[in-house]
Amino acid sequence: MIVDDHAVVRGGLRYFLLAFEDITLVAEAGSGEEAIRLCEQVHPDVVLMDMVMPGMDGAEATRMLRERHPETQVLALTSFQEKDLVQRALQAGAIGYLLKDAQIDELAQAIRDAHTGRSTLSPGAAQALVDAAKQRPEIGWDLTERQLEVLALVVEGLSNGEIAERLVISHSTARYHVSTILSKLGAANRAEAAALAIKHRLTG
Repeated sequence: MIVDDHAVVRGGLRYFLLAFEDITLVAEAGSGEEAIRLCEQVHPDVVLMDMVMPGMDGAEATRMLRERHPETQVLALTSFQEKDLVQRALQAGAIGYLLKDAQIDELAQAIRDAHTGRSTLSPGAAQALVDAAKQRPEIGWDLTERQLEVLALVVEGLSNGEIAERLVISHSTARYHVSTILSKLGAANRAEAAALAIKHRLTG
C-alpha cells in the first residue's frame, strides 16, 4: 500500500511498480487516517509511508498501523532525512527509511526485504542515526504520552490517588506511572521530577 498526500507521487510509484511481477499494489491512501482505515480492509504486507503529511503524520500512522497490524511492515519513503524524522519513524516501528530519489530497483528490493523482515536505510538516514547516537539524549525523550500526562499532574502537586481519579485509572497504575517517570528522569522524588519537568519544559 502506498501512503502519500501527493497524487502525483502515488501515481508515479504505481507506474514504476508495474515493472515488478512479484510486487502487487493493493491500495493507495492520501493521508495517515485513510491508511489506518484501508489497512483494516486490505491487510497489506508492506506499506510505503510518507513521513510529512497534513493531519496525522507518517510516524503516528506508522505507530498505529504497527500496533493494530504487527504483521504489516512499514517502509518510510520521504523527501526528508532530518535526524529527528528518522528517529521518530524507526521508533514508531518502521523497518526501513528511504528517500524518494531512490532508484526504483532499490525501492523494489527494499519492499522485498521489508516483507522478509530485513531493514533498509538510505545512507543519509543511517548517518543521521550515527550522529544521533553520538549526542546525549535530551532528558525525558523516552517518556510516553501517558507518562507526560501523569508528570503534568505531578507538577500540579496531585497525589497518586488524585492522579488516578483525574485520569480514570487504578491507583496501582498511577503509582506505576509515577515510579517509571522517576526512574526515566533519574529523579529521587516527586519534587525533583516536577522541578526537572519545569526546567526542561516537558509538560508544555
